[in-house]
Amino acid sequence: MPMKQLDATVSNFDTVFEKFRSEAPNNKANLILFLADKDPSTSLSWCPDCVRAEPVIYKKLETGADDVALLRAFVGDRPTWRNPQHPWRVDSRFKLTGVPTLIRWENDTIQGRLEDHEAHLENKIDALVAGK
Repeated sequence: MPMKQLDATVSNFDTVFEKFRSEAPNNKANLILFLADKDPSTSLSWCPDCVRAEPVIYKKLETGADDVALLRAFVGDRPTWRNPQHPWRVDSRFKLTGVPTLIRWENDTIQGRLEDHEAHLENKIDALVAGK
């Protein structure tokens, strides 16, 4: 099966997250990728770590044989993300400190995560998807 992808922003996250959670039991792996918005002037993410990690993550997930769901959660522009009160920084479920952050979501909780400095490493992505 191909990768199932949902996209969310801060403003519509709760609605999209509920859909993601309701479909989670049907998938081998459920992942949430918190990442920076694209800069409208360049069409690239304002976050260099996201630019480096995104293609690697997508390639690994698209070539896998398992049913994987990916919820891409866009944190906003740089000033929005830098706010210490950003909703996903203070949310007790996620406690984000950087982007990109790739989370394995299972049984309605975080079962593993890759932070910004490691989210581009293929072996770590494989292990996260496999639940190891």
